[in-house]
Amino acid sequence: MATTVETLREISTQCRQGRPMAETDAVWLAAALERFLTRQCGTLEDAFGLHYPRGGVPWWSEEAIRIRDRAIRELAERFLDGRSVNTRAREIRTLALRYGASAWRFDAAHAEMPAGYTGTPKEYLFRAFRSGARMPLSERQLRNILA
Repeated sequence: MATTVETLREISTQCRQGRPMAETDAVWLAAALERFLTRQCGTLEDAFGLHYPRGGVPWWSEEAIRIRDRAIRELAERFLDGRSVNTRAREIRTLALRYGASAWRFDAAHAEMPAGYTGTPKEYLFRAFRSGARMPLSERQLRNILA
């Protein structure tokens, strides 16, 4: 599923920039659109093969969760290395609660991360919050992400 989304993003970039797409991508895109237009598939997600199990996590949520979790792990590795998982989870939760109650209220309106965040814990918090996945998380969820 991630490959399908990556392919769609690449095709989108090529179209926006007026570049021709690879023949294999054009054939794949045409076939998916044809499945949708001829009603072989009821949704574009089905036509493009973006399936998720009944009651499961939609592809866009799964992607947001992966981005959030990566940012959380990088925050822990960069700034909290050598501490226990419990301690890292507790400290990340505290940082996320503070960031969410203060800076995120303003940062949420901006697409770009403030330059002053680069190389600080706020860089990773910004990325985690910007992912679109739920934040902040409980200590238990954070322990699972960090384990």
